[in-house]
Amino acid sequence: MRLLRDKVIQEGIVLPSGVLKVDSFLNHQMDPVLMREVGREFSRRFEGEGITKVLTIESSGIAPGIMTALELGVPLIFARKQKSLTLTEDIYVEQVYSFTKRVTSDITVSRKFIAPGERVLIVDDFLANGEAAFGLARIVEQAGASVAGIGIVIEKAFQPGGSRLQEAGYRVDSLVRIASLADGQIVFADES
Repeated sequence: MRLLRDKVIQEGIVLPSGVLKVDSFLNHQMDPVLMREVGREFSRRFEGEGITKVLTIESSGIAPGIMTALELGVPLIFARKQKSLTLTEDIYVEQVYSFTKRVTSDITVSRKFIAPGERVLIVDDFLANGEAAFGLARIVEQAGASVAGIGIVIEKAFQPGGSRLQEAGYRVDSLVRIASLADGQIVFADES
């Protein structure tokens, strides 16, 4: 996706820890035109999959998730990381480890929002080790629904998440794949 790739080149910052900082357009400040195009692209790529819901994780997955759901004409559900006074019972709960934040979170989704037999598209901002995507997939499967696919805005293809998810039988579709962030340089998978 050219627009996204250009944004990563122009505004992405590689931190010494091997983290790609894209907070100017994706996960702090958001570019609504870019998010609309991300939603359109995921909708195009997963067209014909019979998707009934889009599922993401708070908070950085919400913008690409809502735009994808809008384009598909289906509801968006976001798994909560924070405990809520209104979401305490009749929930699906999975533990997810964040390598970026170095913390394990319980993610929760109300059971009333995913029904058996539904086709759920998982959308997230980043894919590195696949922990968030696996946690969301386990929630979908607990509900008796199926994962129609996993849409990722930016995949760090040099980390094992994408291959682990594919080996587990999931369709993974990433809009941008990064092969390396070595020496502070962004190298895209199709350039390596």
